[in-house]
Amino acid sequence: MSAIYLSNSIAVGAFGMILSAAFCDIFWTWRKRLVMISSMAAILLFQGFFYFRIGADIVEYTYPLITHFPLIIVLYILSKKKLWSTISVLTAYLCCQTRRWLALLIVTIFSGDAVTQSIAELIMTLPLLLILLRFIAPSVRAVSQRTYTAQWQFGLVPALYYAFDYLTSIYTNLLLDGVLVVVEFMPFVCCVAYLVFAVYYSEEGRIRGQLEEMQGILNLQITQAVREIEVLRESQQKTRIYRHDLRHHMQYISSCIENGRLEQAQGYIREICSEIEIETVTVYCENEAANLIFSAFTARAKDCDIPITIHAGISQSISISESDLCVLLSNALENALRACRRRKERGLSGTIEVYAYEKNGKFFLQVINPCEEDIAFEHGLPVTNKPGHGIGVRSICAVAERYNGIYSFSVQDDKFILRVSL
Repeated sequence: MSAIYLSNSIAVGAFGMILSAAFCDIFWTWRKRLVMISSMAAILLFQGFFYFRIGADIVEYTYPLITHFPLIIVLYILSKKKLWSTISVLTAYLCCQTRRWLALLIVTIFSGDAVTQSIAELIMTLPLLLILLRFIAPSVRAVSQRTYTAQWQFGLVPALYYAFDYLTSIYTNLLLDGVLVVVEFMPFVCCVAYLVFAVYYSEEGRIRGQLEEMQGILNLQITQAVREIEVLRESQQKTRIYRHDLRHHMQYISSCIENGRLEQAQGYIREICSEIEIETVTVYCENEAANLIFSAFTARAKDCDIPITIHAGISQSISISESDLCVLLSNALENALRACRRRKERGLSGTIEVYAYEKNGKFFLQVINPCEEDIAFEHGLPVTNKPGHGIGVRSICAVAERYNGIYSFSVQDDKFILRVSL
């Protein structure tokens, strides 16, 4: 009986400590493995000393002090995570109850005794440990990368069970005596944990849905912006063709003049000039994509009778990808153009000023436009309750963060100013 009990005690101790280490987010090196193995051996030897010198009952009472507390310290030294080291130990303790309950189930089915239970626990120790290490430990470790709030929420149930088990089964006999409030406590905890999980899962789903919707909108913006660039490139190519075919146009006009068809010649000239004017891409800088975007928005501003000035100095070899540059410039200019259109509807004028240039390997963008009303800011970002708005700001922020850049939105002298540095 003593040999089986001692073997089972060693097995459950090793089971819990291995799980605790597996649940803890530790970058394992051979030195850390050596420290962990040595610490496990020392804790087990310390338990054995207490068992033979003082007695099994004292070992059970002092188990948190001689096993769990030293284990938390070792895991903290190895991981440098105080909270998660504690949660790892508590979670492993909770998993130990799975081993115990399965053994109790076998005892109940086969009408066994305490010896049968210890043997059953010994037999299932290794298979259950392997299953938990393979399928559960990676998910538990992943929680350690989340916020402290999420870690507290995850560790609450193991902590409550740990306190419940020691207070009602080891330090007192409240559970065995059948005190109703004690018997119903853990079902109550399970119910509350389930309800909290349901609320949390619903909120996570809502946030995920918003993020997926936003990602979809951003993808559409990128697709639309790239499509606009391609259309403008095609237009520019047509202009090049017109210029290439200028000799043929001149020959046709000359023929019309020689034959006295002056009106026909003038009409042809007007037609060619109109087509060239429509397809012309203004050169603001060396970067072709930037020129296409600036030209497109300049044309849109001109159609709305909104003055726009662009000062650009962007090279073709800029480190920003063409799609990101397109998203950044398009959203900034779209927001500025929208603000000016709203002012124009109220009979107010406004000018858009754009500065985009490179300096010392950095890209700088500043867009200034008038704003007709007070703009609300949250955490330095302009916010709006209008549906479909605010995506452009988030797109600009996403591009800036992707390049570890900085951005700012401000209002000065009734002018909205966007600054981006990448």
